[in-house]
Amino acid sequence: MAVQQNKKSPSRRGMHRSHQALPGSPLAIEPSTGEAHLRHHISPNGYYRGKKVVKTKNDNDD
Repeated sequence: MAVQQNKKSPSRRGMHRSHQALPGSPLAIEPSTGEAHLRHHISPNGYYRGKKVVKTKNDNDD
């Protein structure tokens, strides 16, 4: 059974995990507006997967 001889310091632990960092946040392009947004989130204009799902301030429904 393997037992560590010396405690690994937080600095060296961080070096050990340096390659595990996530890449930049994945962005999706809204097909109807062409706007970039986080995947599985609505776009700033209130669209999700090509459909209007949230009414925004800029909507003019008279």
